[in-house]
Amino acid sequence: MKTRRFDWAGPAVTAAAIRSWAAALSEPVAVDRIYEEVVERRREQNAGRADEEALLELTNRFDSTERPRRTLAVERELADFALAELDGELRGALKLAAANVRAVAEAQLGEEKEVDLPQGQAVSLREVPVAAAGVYAPGGRAAYPSSVLMCAIPARVASVGRVALASPPGPDGELNPLVLAAAALAGVDEIYAIGGAQAIFALAYGTRAFDPVDVIAGPGNAWVREAKRMVSGAVGIDSLAGPSELMLVAGHDTDPRWAALDLCAQAEHGAESPLVAVAVEEQVLEAIAAAVVEAAGSRPSVADAPLALVQVPEVEAAIDLANAYAPEHLELLEEDAALQAERATTAGCVFVGRHGATAFGDYVAGSNHVLPTGGAGRFSGPLGPGAFRRRIANVRIGAPAARELAPATDALARAEGFPVHGESAMIRR
Repeated sequence: MKTRRFDWAGPAVTAAAIRSWAAALSEPVAVDRIYEEVVERRREQNAGRADEEALLELTNRFDSTERPRRTLAVERELADFALAELDGELRGALKLAAANVRAVAEAQLGEEKEVDLPQGQAVSLREVPVAAAGVYAPGGRAAYPSSVLMCAIPARVASVGRVALASPPGPDGELNPLVLAAAALAGVDEIYAIGGAQAIFALAYGTRAFDPVDVIAGPGNAWVREAKRMVSGAVGIDSLAGPSELMLVAGHDTDPRWAALDLCAQAEHGAESPLVAVAVEEQVLEAIAAAVVEAAGSRPSVADAPLALVQVPEVEAAIDLANAYAPEHLELLEEDAALQAERATTAGCVFVGRHGATAFGDYVAGSNHVLPTGGAGRFSGPLGPGAFRRRIANVRIGAPAARELAPATDALARAEGFPVHGESAMIRR
């Protein structure tokens, strides 16, 4: 791995120093202009040609198909068949993951609230699901059934009426059976073998073969991310998540082999996944660095990701740094992890204690693996049912409340230059 070393040199731990260090760790990955240009061309192709024919041409050109597909739609019955045919151990693991993700998602549903105000009116807040959700699951030469579960189950828990899945076909022109099995478990209604930017545009704007959705969720490569940015506003999106991130805070009793495997596991996501190991003791960082070199060298799936080794003067500074950096995943592997976890406020997901590997959260812990990256944890959180629901305010105003509220409404409306607003209120007095 490409390792950088940071040692605390300042005389004191200050907020300015923490921000400076976080900025140094955050070298953002630049998205080449070519992504935007090529994605824009695909959008024009989608909009200007006979729907399914154009989409099939793009799918067969850009996805991993060696056997061209004739239709985008995948029969829903194939998903049930794929689930039934799975190896028993794998099917059990998929069901465990689905059950845990569903339980955590259900716990996030909000309750309707009504507020009675002194003037006599009442305002109630209620949540309603969007009509249709689109789920994008990466695919092609690899399968990501976990992403299907993480996106489709919260949509179902949110009571979305229609859930459509898009995922690129493999070399044989078909979707991977694991993806289909996950779709069956999650209760997906419609399945389409289409990937990349064109899949996002198809979900957002619809085709002659299927209707558009209201919200699109799911991870993807730079092409997918750019397409989601372009359609944001026409539909809702979950986030513009970038490469996977892990910050690990190690203590004197942290097993360096465990820490190394946690870091290498996230490096499997690619060479653009930033990794950070933080510790007070220099020997702890040295042991982790040596273990990472050994583990990565014997595991071909581990990419040459950037690893930053950060020595801090105290554990509190490590948490302050984590809050400024806002990593997607934060592992607290030192002995008082439970106490420190309460101070961690910006990470997408915090794993508490030496047994809390991020890999559990990626698959079966129940937490969602669609998380904010690039510092977005400062203002957003994990994907959940809320992404597929919207709030509506009901305002109930009777005659007594109207009499009380009209003069104030009239005064403010006239001050803003909208006198008819005031008349509209005062006529009810």
